[in-house]
Amino acid sequence: MAPDPLSIADGPLVKVVDELVASHDGLTRRHVDCSCQLALPSRDALVEIIRDLRSVLFPGYYGNPDLSDASLRYHLGSTLDRAQRQLQEQVKRGMCFACKRDPRACPQCEQDASAVVRVFLETLPKVRHLLASDVQAAYEGDPAASSPDEAIFSYPGIEAITNYRIANALHKLEVPLIPRIITEMAHSTTGIDIHPGASIGGRFFIDHGTGVVVGETCIIGAGVRIYQGVTLGAKSFPLDEQGNPIKGMPRHPIVEDDVIIYSGTTILGRVTIGRAAVIGGNVWLTRDVPAGGRITQASAQEECFEQGAGI
Repeated sequence: MAPDPLSIADGPLVKVVDELVASHDGLTRRHVDCSCQLALPSRDALVEIIRDLRSVLFPGYYGNPDLSDASLRYHLGSTLDRAQRQLQEQVKRGMCFACKRDPRACPQCEQDASAVVRVFLETLPKVRHLLASDVQAAYEGDPAASSPDEAIFSYPGIEAITNYRIANALHKLEVPLIPRIITEMAHSTTGIDIHPGASIGGRFFIDHGTGVVVGETCIIGAGVRIYQGVTLGAKSFPLDEQGNPIKGMPRHPIVEDDVIIYSGTTILGRVTIGRAAVIGGNVWLTRDVPAGGRITQASAQEECFEQGAGI
């Protein structure tokens, strides 16, 4: 049996441990009963689930690469069966985490998780239809794309949008915690940060992608194209009487259909960018733009003054 580390630790280490135990600042999650621990959601399990769902949404591109007409149905059925069981467990954990009850006192979480996952799986054909439009938009919007297959295999925007559309479907079903973990998984690998609560129409194309931020209450129409470094964020946070931010208030931009937003642009607040508007690069925008509007940086001017005159 290994010795107790504190039995051989020096005085300063014992003091540090005692202070950490005494004051955990809300960062320690204790279990009431070791025989029935409240299991937290597993990021590793969610990685596997997203891998399976990606192979269902893009069969032949991910997962089994040797699918035929005869094997496609079996592949989809077996993969969905595995994903359903694993996702139900993670959704249940997320629900238990949110209600902070011992699982023995919360059988409703398991029932709710089962019902939610069934409804979620029924949305997958719609999710796939939206993703097909996103892939086509990437192919048509990027002259460097040799085929839609290239966009599916290699474009970070497609990876981020895939995670977002899965997470958004779960978010609409009021699943706690899990949707945010799923979008942050794509954020960590692509640099594209899309909140699962955002509403995004079809034919959405993020070109290059690094540094893109889409806030929780954004509403983005169909056929929108944005480039790297674009932020669709909040200008301010309404506070309650105790000075805490009020959650869920509409505070991010509305971007209507067929808008193009070029790289490095920041759009803040509940402003509306009208249909088919074009926002140039490196623009800071906190006001509405009418349909068909064109917003660019002020033109740089170079003026010469002799011997400092006019300065």
